Amino acid sequence: MTNNTDNLGHNFRGPVSTVIFDWAGTVLDFGCIAPVAAFCAAFAEEGVPISEAEAREPMGAAKREHLEMILAQPAVAERWQAHKGSVCTQADVDRLYAAFLRIDEVQCERYSALIPGALETIAALRSRDIAIGSTTGYPRSVMDGLMPLAKAQGYEPDHCVTVSDVKRGRPYPDMVLDNAIALGASDVRACVVVDDSPTGLVSARAAGMWAIGIIASGNEIGLSLAEWQALDEKAQDGHRQRARRALLEAGAHYTIDTIADLLPVIEAINGRLQAGEKP
Repeated sequence: MTNNTDNLGHNFRGPVSTVIFDWAGTVLDFGCIAPVAAFCAAFAEEGVPISEAEAREPMGAAKREHLEMILAQPAVAERWQAHKGSVCTQADVDRLYAAFLRIDEVQCERYSALIPGALETIAALRSRDIAIGSTTGYPRSVMDGLMPLAKAQGYEPDHCVTVSDVKRGRPYPDMVLDNAIALGASDVRACVVVDDSPTGLVSARAAGMWAIGIIASGNEIGLSLAEWQALDEKAQDGHRQRARRALLEAGAHYTIDTIADLLPVIEAINGRLQAGEKP
């Protein structure tokens, strides 16, 4: 991280000083399975099953807001009213959210494995004096259980901001800006956000940061590592094209399969910064 005040404002030329990672689907939980399983189970307890696609659609939002967005989907709202005899109320959302938190505690432990290459990539970033930040749509109560599981595997970011810690979650820039301030970034242009959700990438662009979308291990594809590896190249490419399109539309400057592919992109961004480009 540079302390040279000449390298600020219009004269900023890099290098990258801070990388801010999402959690599920980006650093751990290949396929972003845990929250989806918890959402589906919470709705099943209410007698209103939802599909995986319905559970995944709002991914990246704060989890209570995520529930409300699921309930706002016309097909889900119709099934809810048919089963319950009335529209969903805030009391229903409270009950669903409490169930989600209870179930997700178990699912996070079940799906807490780091994505292959994560530790090596983090170590390489640290060797370049790059600070490691993180954001999540999980509340602090969930992260209090998940962070020790990640630490036991060797991953501990320098700073973690949850949706409980800020006034506004994604797609607003609050969480990534909190990281930039806490980690002492000299300029938002020195910050790179790595996220598998479109809303996370929108938040990066809103903050004036570089945005890198995760394809293979992320929510847009939503397959476990074993399921992804079982696909042939043609099938993988079909999934990639669809996911890449969604992430680019959300504002990604780059897309990569997984965190293991990050380092060449950091070097490319450093080159662009040196040339005077900005996000």
